[in-house]
Amino acid sequence: MSNAESQAAVANEGGYSKKNPFPSTLKQRRLLNKPGSTKEVQHLELCLTGSGLEYRPGDSLAIIPTNSDRLVADVMEAGGLDADVRVELANGNSAPLGQALKNEFDVSGLTKSVLKKYNQLAQSDKIEALLDPENAAGLKEYLWGREVVDLLSDFPVAGMTAGDFCSVLRKITPRLYSIASSPLAHPGEVHLTIAVLRYHSHGRDREGVCSTYAAERVVVGETMPVFLHHDKHFKLPEDGNTPIIMVGPGTGIAPFRAFVEERAATGADGRSWLFFGDRNRETDFLYGEEFERYHADGKLTRIDLAFSRDQEEKVYVQHRMLENGAELYAWLNDGAMFYVCGDASRMAGDVHEALITIAEREGGHSREAAEAWLKQLQDDRRYLRDVY
Repeated sequence: MSNAESQAAVANEGGYSKKNPFPSTLKQRRLLNKPGSTKEVQHLELCLTGSGLEYRPGDSLAIIPTNSDRLVADVMEAGGLDADVRVELANGNSAPLGQALKNEFDVSGLTKSVLKKYNQLAQSDKIEALLDPENAAGLKEYLWGREVVDLLSDFPVAGMTAGDFCSVLRKITPRLYSIASSPLAHPGEVHLTIAVLRYHSHGRDREGVCSTYAAERVVVGETMPVFLHHDKHFKLPEDGNTPIIMVGPGTGIAPFRAFVEERAATGADGRSWLFFGDRNRETDFLYGEEFERYHADGKLTRIDLAFSRDQEEKVYVQHRMLENGAELYAWLNDGAMFYVCGDASRMAGDVHEALITIAEREGGHSREAAEAWLKQLQDDRRYLRDVY
């Protein structure tokens, strides 16, 4: 996109961006899991009316969260810091430390960079040892499940000033969420599917900064700062007759709710096939009633489900793909687009491996030829991933 086009795009969206987010009103929030679930996934509906923000299925919405009062209090206590001391901010203004830690700084994420900056104050041999390039395993072990509050507790710095502490921290970063709605189905709104992160490690209860912000700290009727992130490639095909295959376990279902809604709204005739998986069907079939209705109405051609804990042997989406390999391969040879959304650490790799196996089995390809076939699908933008 040229600079002029970029400026025009911003102008068309009311000038809202990371530096100038839109205060979007939370219209509705509901828990998607049923009682008895081991997960907490929230559905959010936000208002975009008057913003000029326009999105397409496949885009993401960024939320700029604030930290919880509890976390800020814990950090200040661990560091022996005074909430009322004023600190300088990057924009040239100043604010009381408590307010700055709540709104401006990442006081949870612990990284090698934060550790290195902090040790300029702490001068700790133990931190120095963790930062030794030959001690990568030790550093990884220390960072796992720990936050800034642990660093302050483990390596206290007597007399640390508020300004010095803030110089160690990173800015709060926006969190991107795949949009779970079609603007044609929900004019003036944008929907999100957010898994709420809560866990216990190293003797402390922890929580995801943005997921708990969105799930509980913003009250319905209040606003949260947001901006759009456009994805040029993770999009429905322009031709509504093109078949699509969607693999989205867990919250990876979000963009595919948008895809199915969009195709239903436009009357697209192309076949559609959804693979969805989670832990238990009774409690974790996210948007299940909606997808079953679309399937019954013929607006979703096929749906295959993988609930890992409904039987003794765990079943995942890649297993359902392999079970239906012949038909899946036929769809791809018939021009289908293949999409996958969700966990990058394991699921996306398992799905990729399943596609290679299907090409070997159904296409009679060697491993090398199957990989080349899959790479060609990627090069042709018929195999698209939105993984995180």
